[in-house]
Amino acid sequence: MNVPFYIARRYLFAKKSHNIINIISIISVFGIMAGTMALIIVLSVFNGFETLVTRLFNTFNPDMKIVAVEGKTFSTDSFPANTLRDISGIACYTGVIEENALLRYKDKQYIVTIKGVSPTFECTSDVGNSMVEGVFQLERGPANFAVLGQGIAYNLGMVLNDYENPLAIYVPKRSASRTIDPMDAFNMLEIQPSGFFGIQQDFDIKYVIVPLRFTKQLLDYPNRLSAIELKVSPGTDPDEVQEQLEKALGPRFIVKNRFQQEEVLFKIMKSEKLAVFAILGFILIIATFNVIGSLSMLILDKKKDIAVLNSLGASNRLIKRIFMTEGLLISMSGALLGLFLGFLICFLQMQFGFISIQNSGSFVVEAYPVDIEWLDFVWVLLIDLIIGFLAVWYPVSYVSQRYFKEKME
Repeated sequence: MNVPFYIARRYLFAKKSHNIINIISIISVFGIMAGTMALIIVLSVFNGFETLVTRLFNTFNPDMKIVAVEGKTFSTDSFPANTLRDISGIACYTGVIEENALLRYKDKQYIVTIKGVSPTFECTSDVGNSMVEGVFQLERGPANFAVLGQGIAYNLGMVLNDYENPLAIYVPKRSASRTIDPMDAFNMLEIQPSGFFGIQQDFDIKYVIVPLRFTKQLLDYPNRLSAIELKVSPGTDPDEVQEQLEKALGPRFIVKNRFQQEEVLFKIMKSEKLAVFAILGFILIIATFNVIGSLSMLILDKKKDIAVLNSLGASNRLIKRIFMTEGLLISMSGALLGLFLGFLICFLQMQFGFISIQNSGSFVVEAYPVDIEWLDFVWVLLIDLIIGFLAVWYPVSYVSQRYFKEKME
């Protein structure tokens, strides 16, 4: 039989001679429970937002993107296109040209980024599944069409099938000469929109997707690209494909995975999650001070029991283990209750979404997103164990040492 555990369990549930000890013990359990529960809930909400943002960005961003190390564009003549066909794991790829441009529709103007893409774009991107009006169509025979973000369409007051007022796109000429008329410094082409997409505000107010042939004509880029976007075959390891591409393309090109394409955003989200974890962890440390007070009072309250145990042959080490176990039982009771309640609240939020986001009409979700990651539970439990042990070790070592010293004197 585990004697320290048996006696510590009796002390935990037995009535003390001073009710204040029971009250402080209960407060200790609830304090640790609240801190642990808050950690789990907040971390799960951060996971939910991270998953949501990742899903939204992945709708527009490709699995991988190849860009030049120097310059905005690179020549297609110098790019080893055979490399893409030789590497297994690449399902498809598309050439891309991106450039800032000015849109004009009727009497309204708006600055955007035009993204010229080849016909295989629907294979590398899921924008076609995010249409809010119209259809995703860029080419029909010799005719070219544009797909706009719904934010751009709203700012321009644009409607579909307005054939009398096509969308005019202006970009500066690459070799503009001095002229009295400033409009001579711009290339301009007109195009008819075929639909509007709605993904996320960063994309909806920025991008206009047009055919690559249209962009090359507008920018006078007959044989240049800004990037090549790729889709990795299902079941293929993206890291392995990226490593093969980097070796094959050499130092002139950079291969970016999904994380690297939005590296700043994801680093900020990770930093915010770490900061919140540290703040709530500090609050949890403060909550464990109740354990120190509760255990110190319990040791003083059980002087007679300690004397009896000594008379029966119990060593000082055994008596210390009893009170160490008592403190850990208090800490772990609060921690396990907090983990359970945190999981329960997160699970209910995932199923029913009973905590909604205020003014969520303009947001992509109505309720706070939650994503439960079991690794968070492991980390929180580990933090509880470390803080609980440190909170127990001090009063047991200090108070019991003083008591044993007094007893020997």
